[in-house]
Amino acid sequence: MHVKKYLLKCLHRLQKGPGYTYKELLVWYCDNTNTHGPKRIICEGPKKKAMWFLITLLFAALVCWQWGIFINTYLSWEVSVSLSIGFKAMDFPAVTICNASPFKYSKVKHLLKDLDELMEAVLERILAPEPSHANATRALNLTIWNHTPLVLIDERNPHHPVVLDLFADNHNDSARICNAPGCKMAMRLCSLNGTECIFQNFTSATQAVTEWYILQATSIFAQVPTQELVQMGYPAERLILSCLFGAEPCSYRNFTSIFYPHYGNCYIFNWGMTEKALPSANPGTEFGLKLILDIGQEDYVPFLASTAGVRLLLHEQRSYPFIREEGIYAMSGTETSIGVLVACLRSCFQDHIIRNCSCGHYLYPLPPGEKYCNNWDFPDWARCYSDLQMSLDQRETCIGLCKESCNDTQYKLTISMADWPSEASEDWIFHVLSQERDQSTNITLSRKGIVKLNIYFQEFNYRTIEESPANNIVWLLSNLGGQFGFWMGGSVLCLIEFAEIIIDFVWITIIKLVAFAKSPRRRPAPARYAGPPPTVAELVEAHTNFGFQPDTANHSPSAEAYPDEQAMPIPGTPPPNYDSLRLQPLDVIESDSEGDAI
Repeated sequence: MHVKKYLLKCLHRLQKGPGYTYKELLVWYCDNTNTHGPKRIICEGPKKKAMWFLITLLFAALVCWQWGIFINTYLSWEVSVSLSIGFKAMDFPAVTICNASPFKYSKVKHLLKDLDELMEAVLERILAPEPSHANATRALNLTIWNHTPLVLIDERNPHHPVVLDLFADNHNDSARICNAPGCKMAMRLCSLNGTECIFQNFTSATQAVTEWYILQATSIFAQVPTQELVQMGYPAERLILSCLFGAEPCSYRNFTSIFYPHYGNCYIFNWGMTEKALPSANPGTEFGLKLILDIGQEDYVPFLASTAGVRLLLHEQRSYPFIREEGIYAMSGTETSIGVLVACLRSCFQDHIIRNCSCGHYLYPLPPGEKYCNNWDFPDWARCYSDLQMSLDQRETCIGLCKESCNDTQYKLTISMADWPSEASEDWIFHVLSQERDQSTNITLSRKGIVKLNIYFQEFNYRTIEESPANNIVWLLSNLGGQFGFWMGGSVLCLIEFAEIIIDFVWITIIKLVAFAKSPRRRPAPARYAGPPPTVAELVEAHTNFGFQPDTANHSPSAEAYPDEQAMPIPGTPPPNYDSLRLQPLDVIESDSEGDAI
């Protein structure tokens, strides 16, 4: 019962609202707020009221302006950078080494047979376009060529360029003509069954045939399982001949193998994925990593790997090596010393390829459930891939998504090289290395395939760059409160008071709107009489008797006096109309005090 009365009382309070008018609410706020200025507006004379009103309005505008500046600064997410330099013993970095050729040609020759024959024919057409070679094209498998051919574009007449196919019937005559500087080589990329084509131009024939060969080889290798590709690469026991870390010997078993599409099998030393990172006790060559490698240059893929050497990268433990973007080459036949003076690269290009081309590029990591692009399953992939490479929007999107990591270690390298082994010592060194690897008394190694690496710390100095948020929430609240208190002498409670009167303003407005909507619309009543209104005596049918003479006739109303069944006349004096006689329900009467409802 008490709960019902309480709820009924709350309902009445809500229906009544705050109990103030707009003017009373403003006067109450100005008289009770803790901020300086509003109280003077209602207490001073007219001139001072106007002056204090302008001053209060000006300072309130200054507070809002300062608040906007601080909030905008906070939302810009600026950072502060601190730099510290020190000296200490450090963990030796992870070292990733890869051969410049991803595969051994003897193991992938059967996959590239048709492509290599086609490449040789293309080079013959470019270098010596003679009629005797025309019949050689009949023995070639032109399926790959017809999908993405190389063409010559004769632009000596800029308004009417002529496109010449290298294997067209009229190529011999056209090639003789198109040897002028106005001719250039391009790759034709088509989609939608060859109905839409573009031309990717090259300034050099060497660049054109290299890019064309890599594109076709990518399509071929994309159809081979990764396990088979690993078997076609250079094994660790053939690549790593000798290993020494400090005074401790090591071998290829101390390296972790990964498959990198650009370079095939790569091997990581001191990666720290399953074991603890190795520390470096002292600076200098004697306390670093020493490697002797055999790259097997004689078994390189001739048209796929035009660079001979070892690709290497120094990076943090447990971080993926982006060796193609950040690595360096060590030349064969030399001893390369790398002194470390002590990156974040995440590409979203593969995601864009999958989204736009429905397949993934072979040279990028493939998400689960997706397929690599190739000419047979995805005939339009080359055109789609080329469009994405030239897309500026795609590049800007990836740059915006790929943020720098909070903690990143960069190694500054100092590189020096010298011929190794020397002519005086190469005989016995190659004999020893051949005996250790192949158990042969004959020399099975050569200078063009041997690489020696020395990786060490020059000195134990490090530089730490730390980034932290320049503005946090405490900074924001402190500045907002400081500006409000400085200009208007306010606090958080003043803001709560201001929010309270805003709520009261809104509630009063809602109640007035609801009352206006519920009230009946008042319309002017129509005129009851066409002419002048009758007098009261005429309305009540009264008569005048100034002499107070008694009535001789019976003037009481009776049925005989109104034979035509007319209505009886209305009495001259209406009954009293008192509000006190009206009955009201008991549950709507509320006392003026704060007591319970009756």
